[in-house]
Amino acid sequence: MGILPFVAELGLVDHHCHGVLREDSARPEFESLLLEAGEVSPLGGSFFDSAVGFAVRRWCAPLLDLPRHAPAGEYLERRNSLHVAEVSRTFLMASGIHTFLVDGGFRPDRLLPASELAGLGGGVAHEIVRLEALAEGLRPTVSPSEFVSAVRSALASSPAVGAKSVAAYRIGLGLPGVRPADADVVQAVGRWSSGRLVDPVVITWLAWEALDAGLPLQFHVGYEDSDLDLHRCDPSLLTPFLRATAPLGVPVLLLHNYPFHRQAGYLAQVFPHVFCDLGLATHGLGHQASRVFAEALEIVPYGKFLFSTDAFALPELYYLGALLFRRALSDFLTDGLRRDAFAEEDAQRIARLIASENAARVYEL
Repeated sequence: MGILPFVAELGLVDHHCHGVLREDSARPEFESLLLEAGEVSPLGGSFFDSAVGFAVRRWCAPLLDLPRHAPAGEYLERRNSLHVAEVSRTFLMASGIHTFLVDGGFRPDRLLPASELAGLGGGVAHEIVRLEALAEGLRPTVSPSEFVSAVRSALASSPAVGAKSVAAYRIGLGLPGVRPADADVVQAVGRWSSGRLVDPVVITWLAWEALDAGLPLQFHVGYEDSDLDLHRCDPSLLTPFLRATAPLGVPVLLLHNYPFHRQAGYLAQVFPHVFCDLGLATHGLGHQASRVFAEALEIVPYGKFLFSTDAFALPELYYLGALLFRRALSDFLTDGLRRDAFAEEDAQRIARLIASENAARVYEL
C-alpha cells in the first residue's frame, strides 16, 4: 500500500483542541485567529502573508470550491457566503479526526461546546478541565477554608478525561518539586479574592490535585500569543515538578512545545510519565511542518508522542492541523524507510501509535 496512503487513511485522536466560533468573523479577526497574535498591524501587513495563511489558500480553498491559492479576499468572500455551521462541518469532516479532547475553559461564550463540535465533525468528544478556570469559577462561591475541599470535590465528580494547566501564562513553568500544604493554599486563597488567578502556590497545588485525582495533566508549553513570556515557557523548567510527580504514575502531557520541542522530547525520554506533541506549531509552520516534525521526533520514544491541533475558533485549523500532521508523519516515515531505519510494518505501527493509540492509552479512551 505504501506509507503515504496508509497514513492518509488513519483516523486521528486530537488530544488537545478548543471549540469553533458560533458566528462568522470579519477579516481582521479571522487573520488574528490564524496566528493567535493579536490585532493585525498595518506595519506588518496581512497575516495571510505567513506560512499558515498560505496554507489556508493552498489547502482550504479547494474545500470551498475555489482554486488552489485563491486570493485571500476571494477566499473570505466565499467563506462568508456560506453558513458558519456548513463551513465548520466541511473542514471538521475533512480532517479525519474521530475523537476530540476539548479544553472549553477559554472563551466559552464565543465557541461551541465539545458536544456540538463533535457533532459537526461526525465524531465523539471528551472534556479537558482547565484548572485555573475551575478555580476562578469556584472562588466567588466559597470561603478560603472551603476552597480546598470544593476543588477536590469538583475534580472527583468531573466527567473530564484530563486536566490542563496554563501556568505558563500565569507564573511560568518553574513549578517547585514540593507539594504545597493545604494550610498554605488556604492562606493564598485568602489573599486572592476574585478575578484572574496568578498565585504560584494555588496554581502549583492545582496541578498536584489533578494528578492526585488521576487526571492526565496537560501543560501549555512554548509559544502562542503575547500574553505569555516565552522564556518562562521552556519545559525544562518543569524538571523539579516532573521528578517529584513521577512516582504518582499519572501522565503529564507537554503541549505544542515549539520552539522547545527538543527539550520536550528529552523530558519525554527521561521521565516515564511524560508525553509530548507539536500541537499548533504543525499548522502554524505550514509547508515547513515536516522539518520541525522530524526535529520533534529526534529522541522521543514514538510511544510518547501524540497528535493534537490546538485548533481554536477557526475550523480551518483542525483541517490544516490534521493534513499537515499526516504529511509530516508520512515524510518522516518515508525518509526512515529510504534509509532502512525500520521495516514498513514498523512504520505503520509507529503511525498508528502517534495518530491515535498513544492518546487512547494515556487518557483511557
